[in-house]
Amino acid sequence: MPMKWKRRVLINNPDVLDPVQIEQDLRSGNHVIVQFSHPEFYGSILEEVDELCERWDENFGVRFYGHYSLSFDCHTLLRIPHVKMLQLNSLGKAHNTEALAKLNHLYSLSLGIYELENSDILGIDTLRSLRILNIMSEKKILNLHYFKEYSHLEHLHIGGKVKNLDAIGDLEGLNYLALHSISKMPLHFVNRLRKLKHLRILLGGREHIQEIEENEIEDLEICRVRGFHDLTNITAFRALKELVIEDQIQLREIGFDREMKALEELSVMNCKGLNSLAGMEQLCSLRKLRIFKTAVDFDSFIRQKLPSSLSMVEFATAKSKVDQDIQEALIKLGYQKWSMT
Repeated sequence: MPMKWKRRVLINNPDVLDPVQIEQDLRSGNHVIVQFSHPEFYGSILEEVDELCERWDENFGVRFYGHYSLSFDCHTLLRIPHVKMLQLNSLGKAHNTEALAKLNHLYSLSLGIYELENSDILGIDTLRSLRILNIMSEKKILNLHYFKEYSHLEHLHIGGKVKNLDAIGDLEGLNYLALHSISKMPLHFVNRLRKLKHLRILLGGREHIQEIEENEIEDLEICRVRGFHDLTNITAFRALKELVIEDQIQLREIGFDREMKALEELSVMNCKGLNSLAGMEQLCSLRKLRIFKTAVDFDSFIRQKLPSSLSMVEFATAKSKVDQDIQEALIKLGYQKWSMT
């Protein structure tokens, strides 16, 4: 997805902190994250970390991870009350999660606790001011009912076991949504997200996304969704600029039956059953095209009418000799190889 992700500078289990270097990294436009994998590493430094949390904005954060064979004690968070970006992820267990209620400055929160103790954790009042939330629940069924109170949330990555998924539709300011390992629950609520520009559907299982009506989404990614085989409503995404379809082995065809004026980048990767990619002439703004490990026949594909705007093409089968011939043919036709820049 073409969002402006910042580079992360990780400071792992530090004995001392270098405020001058941290300031330099932050002023260079990076995220700086001080992270701890075990209580033995943060015993004497958290108060200094909190002073930096108070000084800097949400681009300076704190992460607790690992703690293997231990349950992370969230009372530890009371030592960093000014934290704005907090990550509790790659944790097996955690207890005293009610301590999150004492963190009044949170802007961004990532929760990835395998054995999450509280299925109603989103009911904690201080979380309602969040702008960014990433949360995975693999054992407890996470109750999303509380989202109706999250009026500031702009970025949501959610996954695992959930109930009241429709409550996401109450997040009127949501710009980015990733649904991770959420199976078969209908997606009608997406139609209520008028400000949504970025949608990712990752893992889980569903056959289609037909519930999603005409919208203003600019970036769509569908990756490794079990049973997915129908993309016939793709032209409902009339504002789409980038489309990524990956690891969809049951998808047989993608067709554009009406003009999609905004689409500039199209990637179809590892969709081994895909044998038809039709209607390319409808993509009048397409600049970049990647087709990798599909059943699409190159000779037939390249003979169809392609957009005059198209300048970068990568077409590969993972067979070296075949791909060399294809690359030579594309060069002769005036196409550059796809560049990620």
